[in-house]
Amino acid sequence: MRTKVAIIGAGPAGLLLGQLLRTYGIDNVILERHTPDYVLGRIRAGLLEEGTVKLLDEVGAGQRAHAEGLVHDGIELAFGGERHRIDMKAATGKTVMIYGQTEVTLDLMHAREAAGLVSVYEAADVMPHDFDSDHPRVTYLKDGTTHEIDCDFIAGCDGFHGVSRASVKPSAIETFERVYPFGWLGILSDTPPVSPELIYSNHARGFALCTMRSTRRSRYYVQCPLDDRVEDWPDERFWDELKRRLDQRAADSLVTGPAIEKSIAPLRSFVAEPMRFGRLLLAGDAAHIVPPTGAKGLNLAASDAHYLATALREYYDEKTSAGIDHYSATALTRVWKAVRFSWWMTSMLHKFPDTGAFGARIQLAELDYVVNSKSAMTSLSENYVGLPF
Repeated sequence: MRTKVAIIGAGPAGLLLGQLLRTYGIDNVILERHTPDYVLGRIRAGLLEEGTVKLLDEVGAGQRAHAEGLVHDGIELAFGGERHRIDMKAATGKTVMIYGQTEVTLDLMHAREAAGLVSVYEAADVMPHDFDSDHPRVTYLKDGTTHEIDCDFIAGCDGFHGVSRASVKPSAIETFERVYPFGWLGILSDTPPVSPELIYSNHARGFALCTMRSTRRSRYYVQCPLDDRVEDWPDERFWDELKRRLDQRAADSLVTGPAIEKSIAPLRSFVAEPMRFGRLLLAGDAAHIVPPTGAKGLNLAASDAHYLATALREYYDEKTSAGIDHYSATALTRVWKAVRFSWWMTSMLHKFPDTGAFGARIQLAELDYVVNSKSAMTSLSENYVGLPF
């Protein structure tokens, strides 16, 4: 098989990149080691920046998001028993949209299928080859037969544990990592959200977040130790703990119900540099991970796809490699700003085991400054709604 761009990974980064390339007339094939149902079964983020929504519109996959997504003008920060609203639209003129990553993935899958583009699911032993030459290729195993794709470029969109970054010589890549000493225990429940906007709560017992997937489905999180197990948290214990970490008004109005999904996610900041290795280019979680506190993971995948698709369009239409040559630096500039913001939000809102009473007081002082300073609220809002790309 021959194509211009072989994309490894059928998550949002790979699917969006494939659709953007298609709009630019660039042939591409997607390889995914799992089934479509498995990909759709992964519960992930649910907040989209305006830039991400515009990209979905550009590739014809934004209709359902506009019909079903919830547009939010602000968020609430809770500390000291009170809630304080940050009006992001007033500060920036921009909003965010609550729309689950699973739904984004499904919409992109449907758009790709409607376009008649090739996607190979359950592709085993996917391996990029010769990406340091002018003739890269990708091999994979399907139905007991080894297949090979000749291509011009390979896009590694296969996540943190994928084969793309792992195929790079260790001497050619530098990684930066911060592993946080706690996780997020999250549940999904068919209950109405406790508030029309997200509540980020700093509490002496630990962080809590109240968000949603729709007006009838809620997503809640509480900070927990890394060695906790889901089995340690029956529904009743979770709801009791969440109530303790919310202000009284929210605790009193919280509607509880059976969890339809429950999981514990560790928090990590990770960046790999560069994001280009000859004709292998990384995008999304294959190159960087951020803690979910800043709601940046999915949106960074989208901006990577935008930068990479634009660079490839320039390569084929304008016969210049300038975009490809600068892809890594361009993408990483935005990535590191999102990493900083996610780290700052995480540091301000979570209970850290090694900072004690002094660290807790610093957090409260920071939060008080943020909610009482127009400049600080604007800075938070600019980063939260998404920096331009």
